[in-house]
Amino acid sequence: PKVKPIADDEMFKVLRTGKRKKKAWKRMVTKVTFVGESFTRKPPKYERFIRPTGLRMKKANVTHPELQATFQLQILGVKKNPQSAMFTSLGVITKGTIVEVNVSELGLVTTSGKVVFGKFAQVTNNP
Repeated sequence: PKVKPIADDEMFKVLRTGKRKKKAWKRMVTKVTFVGESFTRKPPKYERFIRPTGLRMKKANVTHPELQATFQLQILGVKKNPQSAMFTSLGVITKGTIVEVNVSELGLVTTSGKVVFGKFAQVTNNP
């Protein structure tokens, strides 16, 4: 899909910290993100990028191209965000992002007979 670049001020909201709200080095992500299962937040004092829990996604609706059927699959990770490498490392999901999804419950098998665990899927909408 065609992807328009996202500006930093659209992606992040500046949070002012300190007793007098003078410091402005913290950023809050305003887009949908993926955070792994074993993720624990840093102490708030040392956290530069905050990913709100309300914008964290665990599952994705994925359409199979041959079967023309849609499945709700668990996201395993963000492989690549075409916007920037920083968005990939933060786990931000935008249009065009390639995510890895768990397809083990679909029962797909390789030619050698092994069950396929993870497959890559591209986001085609604006989540």
